[in-house]
Amino acid sequence: MQRKHRTRGAFLLYNDTYCMYTMDTNTLKILGQTIRSKRENKGLTQLEVAERSNMDRNYIGMLERGERNPSYLSLLKIAKGLNMTVSQLIKP
Repeated sequence: MQRKHRTRGAFLLYNDTYCMYTMDTNTLKILGQTIRSKRENKGLTQLEVAERSNMDRNYIGMLERGERNPSYLSLLKIAKGLNMTVSQLIKP
């Protein structure tokens, strides 16, 4: 069986199927944008959310940029810091 592969941008295709990395990265960026939007709508800074969530401000920033994949417990803490449920937090 011969593998057909070629590059498209920075991602490698195998038999016209993108690597999961592409989907995961886009998903995390959308989640981060959603968290940032909820924070800004509440008029809070990253530092304020971090303090309310008992987390590091740098971690909040990385989440908002889509650089980190948060655990469910992290989402719970952030949601609590924003005074909302996880389902409200992640709903675009």
